[in-house]
Amino acid sequence: MSTRRDFIKQSSIVGLASVVNPLETLATIPLQKTTNEKTKWADGSRLVVSVSMQFEAGNQPNTADSPFPKIKDGYKDLPANTWFQYGYKEGIPRMLDNWDKLSIKVTSHMVGAAVLNKPDLAKEIVSRGHEAAAHGMNWNDSYNLPYEEEKKYIKDGVDAVKNITGVTPIGYNANWLRRGENTLNILQELGFKYHIDDLSRDEPFIIQVKNKDFAVVPYTLRCNDILLIEGKGFSIDQFFNQVKAEFDQLYEESETKRRQLSISFHDRIGGTPQMVKTAYDLIKYMQSHKGVSFKRKDEIAELVLNDKTTIRE
Repeated sequence: MSTRRDFIKQSSIVGLASVVNPLETLATIPLQKTTNEKTKWADGSRLVVSVSMQFEAGNQPNTADSPFPKIKDGYKDLPANTWFQYGYKEGIPRMLDNWDKLSIKVTSHMVGAAVLNKPDLAKEIVSRGHEAAAHGMNWNDSYNLPYEEEKKYIKDGVDAVKNITGVTPIGYNANWLRRGENTLNILQELGFKYHIDDLSRDEPFIIQVKNKDFAVVPYTLRCNDILLIEGKGFSIDQFFNQVKAEFDQLYEESETKRRQLSISFHDRIGGTPQMVKTAYDLIKYMQSHKGVSFKRKDEIAELVLNDKTTIRE
């Protein structure tokens, strides 16, 4: 009977054999080509920073995640509701003023029901030069819906944004990034140009959907204020240092490679005084570096779709 000790002995013998004749062993390993080819942004940017501002509050379900323990069934979570209300009463207005001070434009992923609930705020976001992107009709998942039902769910959200702001979204963010098998086909049918529900790269790329080009503008969990949602053991110092470290590394890489930094703020979290001040300090630090530009995601998608050097998958 083979034992773990026998396995270790056999592994050791194999290891020694490779040491005894290393040249012979190396000869069996195929050599991989390396390239020093530089890639860059078509507009000459060295590093592109993409900021998201989620507009979600106003139609959240009673079971939505909040800093409070789950309430018993049958009762309204009144304090949690006030926490979400903060997003449109204080959070987004404060962030909008901050973006103006910093002279940057962001992408706002808008839940359709939230837009209908606070139409004046949705209009203001657009009137101040920011992108209105789609984020579904409400907080429900759609990945588990039949094709036509998911299509209606996405289109209803688009129509809400369009009817209130006059802008038709061309970018999409699914609830918790969970798209389904049909989502990309639906988005292509509805005229979208890009989606963000992908964490696989630090630069945008192109995929084929229904035999047509479709852009992927990667999102982030690392530089996302949703980590604050439980309010346990997290601080603005952590957020600042975490995002700064990400920026520093990507900026170094961007000397020879197309790089994108994504940062995400949610209305009720990123719009708090401490987070807005932290965001201001972070962005001022980034702006002090040569070649850093801040772009809306629709601008990024347009750049990569028209760039022959964009990565294709």
